[in-house]
Amino acid sequence: MNLNDNVFSNEDITVTYEPHVCVHAEKCARELSDVFRTSVIPWINLDGTETQRIIKQINRCPSGALKYCLNQKKHAS
Repeated sequence: MNLNDNVFSNEDITVTYEPHVCVHAEKCARELSDVFRTSVIPWINLDGTETQRIIKQINRCPSGALKYCLNQKKHAS
């Protein structure tokens, strides 16, 4: 599996997923299924809800397999 298969970005946020760390508690999919979709590829859809809801859900990940960083906004010159 390519590392890039586990990196998801939109304008606001970049989310990474480490499958070897995941304990498959499925909190992400049960609690925010518009973003974390177990039956669709790509399984993380960052356009499914607001960025703050995604961050809140990632912070609930029991294993730490999901992480995020905020993207820097590009300003017009």
